Amino acid sequence: IIFTNEKGVIMFRREIELIGLDNFNKIKNSIVCVVGLGGVGGHAVETLIRSGINNLIIVDYDIVDISNKNRQIIATDKTIGLKKTEAMKQRCLEINSEANIIIVDKKLNLNNIMELFNYKFDYLIDACDTVIIKKKLIQLCLLNKIPFISSMGTGNKLDPLKLKICDIRETNYDPLARNIRQFIKTEKISKKVMVVCSFENPIKKSKEIASISYVPATAGILCASYIINSIIEKGEKK
Repeated sequence: IIFTNEKGVIMFRREIELIGLDNFNKIKNSIVCVVGLGGVGGHAVETLIRSGINNLIIVDYDIVDISNKNRQIIATDKTIGLKKTEAMKQRCLEINSEANIIIVDKKLNLNNIMELFNYKFDYLIDACDTVIIKKKLIQLCLLNKIPFISSMGTGNKLDPLKLKICDIRETNYDPLARNIRQFIKTEKISKKVMVVCSFENPIKKSKEIASISYVPATAGILCASYIINSIIEKGEKK
């Protein structure tokens, strides 16, 4: 099964040449949930859809603002004022019109987060900004045996080469990661908690969190690459 676009050109021919048709079909048939569609999450979704993920659940509550244009892939003059979920879905369908995109247009909190797990998905990318939700997503994914990766902070960072995929216990130079490490220790979680984290010292010039386009973008791409490679490796182990 190979997707074709409206001009009859094979969309994923080059990827199939790289990983093989069996692996591509495993990617195509997997369901991935992405929580948060900002600078990290938007680029994660874009990478997933361009890698052949055909089934996506995208979660966000916010609207596109002009201030998002410096780092968020969905932010353009045409999308300002739109809900991020709607803008992201439209972009995905423009890339692959056969994709199945489920929108969860709500702000997750401790009262409604269990509703997310009523959806069936095989993998999760956490790209949200709320620490308490990050912690709960970690717990619920581990409880439900859902492979996941969580993005740590990308604000006040300038060097994308210092981003790394690793277990949370290996992280450094990141206040958010420090918070999550303490949580893992307190909750006595022994399983691996995979994250994307920067090993760059934060650059602090004001109270506002600063950001440049390519650091969150790189983090999002790394999150997506972890999921895609996890799908392929799982298939090969079988």
